[in-house]
Formats: sequence, C-alpha cells, structure tokens
Amino acid sequence: MRVKRGVKARRRRNKILKRASGFYSAGSRSIVHAMEKTDKAMQYMYRDRKVRKREFRALWTQRINAAVRLNGTTYSRFIGAMNKSEIKLDRKVLADLAVRDAAGFSALVKQIMTHA
Repeated sequence: MRVKRGVKARRRRNKILKRASGFYSAGSRSIVHAMEKTDKAMQYMYRDRKVRKREFRALWTQRINAAVRLNGTTYSRFIGAMNKSEIKLDRKVLADLAVRDAAGFSALVKQIMTHA
C-alpha cells in the first residue's frame, strides 16, 4: 500500500518554519534555508549555554577583585586567605555581596585576611 507523507511532511516543515520565525529574508520562509539557519542557531544555543557560565564566572572574579582592591589586597591573596579560613562562600555570592553590601563585604575581607 502506498503511503502519502503530506501531513507528516507539512507538520515537520511547519515546525522548522515556526522555529525560524523572525530570521532575516529567506531564512524564515524557505524550508531549505530555514533548516540551515535553525541548525546553526541550535548549535550556538548549545555552545553559548556553556559560554554563559564561563563569562559569569569571569565577571564575578572582576567584581571581587575590584572590591578587595578597595580594601587593600588583591584577588589572589584574598582567595588564598579564604581557602585557609573556615569561611566557605562561592564567587557568585561574594560578587553579589561586594556589589550590594560594600560595608558587609569590607568586614568579611577584614575577617578573612586575619587568617592569612
């Protein structure tokens, strides 16, 4: 028996075109171009989920470094002293504390640097 794929094929193509809506020119209208564009977009999505984590950690490091330099030390000395002390905070929390509560961060730096 012959099977006609009209409904299945149209459904598959519409799914791709829906994902490509908003793309420039034929990238949102032509199924061949839309497939290429959506495949590449999904590759970028996968890659950039990893890159986002990398970039945020670099941002947290920069913020902590700027804040500890205002308190008279450097990032590496601060992290080294923090590892020696019993205080266990990750870089995300430290950066947030440095931005939102400068006085509290200064007190934390003084407490940690006494262990150095």
